[in-house]
Amino acid sequence: MTVEATWNDTVIAKSDDTVVVEGNYYFPRADVDPALLVASEATSRCPWKGTAHYYTLDVDGERNPDAAWYYPDPKPEAEQVRGRIAFWQGVKVEEV
Repeated sequence: MTVEATWNDTVIAKSDDTVVVEGNYYFPRADVDPALLVASEATSRCPWKGTAHYYTLDVDGERNPDAAWYYPDPKPEAEQVRGRIAFWQGVKVEEV
């Protein structure tokens, strides 16, 4: 099954190798368009996954702050999200 993430009518990520954790699709980093990601200083903490870091999306000059997140060093029980990016805040993620 192929899953696609879009925002502002632009495909941000597309993959047939996603992992679903807590209802969120995590895309392999290689399947996410790096040109649309701007590093953010934001972080948050999950008790069982670890510390999440964020990207702001930049599509045609419009920004969606902290709309993508990833765990650079997940806890052992969340190892399946290592090297993967998930989306929220208006990013449409669906099977295509």
